[in-house]
Formats: sequence, C-alpha cells, structure tokens
Amino acid sequence: MKYEDEKYYHVYNRGANKQDIFLCASNYDFCLRLFKKFAFQYYVSIMTYCLMPNHYHLLLRQCDSGSISSFIQAVFNSYSQAFNKATGHSGTLFQGRAKGMEVINDEYAVRLCRYIHYNPVAARLVTRPEDWQYSDYLDWIGKRNGTLTDLSLRETYFESADAYRSFMDEYRGNEKILNFDFE
Repeated sequence: MKYEDEKYYHVYNRGANKQDIFLCASNYDFCLRLFKKFAFQYYVSIMTYCLMPNHYHLLLRQCDSGSISSFIQAVFNSYSQAFNKATGHSGTLFQGRAKGMEVINDEYAVRLCRYIHYNPVAARLVTRPEDWQYSDYLDWIGKRNGTLTDLSLRETYFESADAYRSFMDEYRGNEKILNFDFE
C-alpha cells in the first residue's frame, strides 16, 4: 500500500497461526518504546493504538515526508528479532505483512478509535476499556498523561476527555461498534 502524507490509516496484523505475539508486560512495553522511537524517526503520528495478545491495531497519520511503511517495518522487525531471541522462537512471528486501510473521513476515524479502544472488551480480556493498559484509552479519557499518542482527533471532535468517555459509554455492551470488516 502507498501511504500518503496527512492521511489517516488503520494498520493491523496478528500473529502467524493466530499465535500470541505478546507474552508478558515487558513485551508490550518494549513494543511501545519502539513505537515512540520510530514514530519520531519516520514522521508518523500515532493517533490511537491497542496491543492485544495475538494482534494489534494502530490508527496512524503520516506527516509530511514521513513513512508509515518504514515505521511499521522498523518497529516489527526490531520487535520480532527481540521476541525470537528472548523466547527461542524461530520463523515468522506475524501473519504476513501488516494490513493498511486508508481512513476515508474523520467520522470513520472517530468510530475506528472507539473500535480500537473496545477491542480488549470484545475479546473478553477486561470488562471496561480503561482496564486494558496496552492501549491509549487512558490517555484519551485524561486518566494518563502519555507522550506517545497524538490526541488531535479527540481535541477536534470532543469537547473534553469526558465527552470521549461518554461517546464510548454510549456503546458499552452494544455490538454495533464491532461492525468493521477487517479481521
């Protein structure tokens, strides 16, 4: 996929054979450090993210002269090498290349953020999105002051962090938010 500057993209992938790609807290933390390092290097804004045991979802914006492709390649090549070394795993970790879909408008982007943040709830890993520490939901609702996420979407479309939380709560337990066709 050719990524264009100043557009949003949903990027996702999962473990080969649906195997887990994150086994412990240090795996998640290492991947988040890679996000921070390479987002700066490749001029990519991370709008929202969620790391799940066997897959991940990212909403990214490629800044002027940036490269989402190089960002994804650098992060997950580095991650795979470290994971394989630490666990003795050999072979491919991910199910092919990451998938990327252009986000066609801002309304879709906002709905996609909700989908990404609800992923751990839908997978029954937690009962509330704020209980999953490997997403940026806590940043979006003002309960954590992370430096990884670009909150400009939230700031543009919601009056406050509480307004985004209310937007999420409107669909708590409602399967309507899970009607995306990319998994």
